[in-house]
Amino acid sequence: MNLIKYTDNDEMIPLKFQLSQNFPNPFKEKTKIKYCIAYKTDVELTIFNSERKMVKRFFKKDQDAGTYEVDIYAASLPEGIYFYQIIAGSFLKTREMILKKN
Repeated sequence: MNLIKYTDNDEMIPLKFQLSQNFPNPFKEKTKIKYCIAYKTDVELTIFNSERKMVKRFFKKDQDAGTYEVDIYAASLPEGIYFYQIIAGSFLKTREMILKKN
């Protein structure tokens, strides 16, 4: 299944929304989150703790279609299980990540 279409300018645009698993996972201080946006829409990326309380909203902004990566720095957070969530238009996806301090 082809997940990318090409524009007249040979740009690659995802055909569907996607939120990838963070890498590395578990992580110590820094991890990377990759996501795909199928069309221009409002996008929000948020992290929650294991009690589902919001820890941080990284952004809420309008984004063009494309593939994006965000570096997450979590040195100030305690060790534990966290959830990151993306809301993009009507797409909503949540994934789990593990922060290890040792």
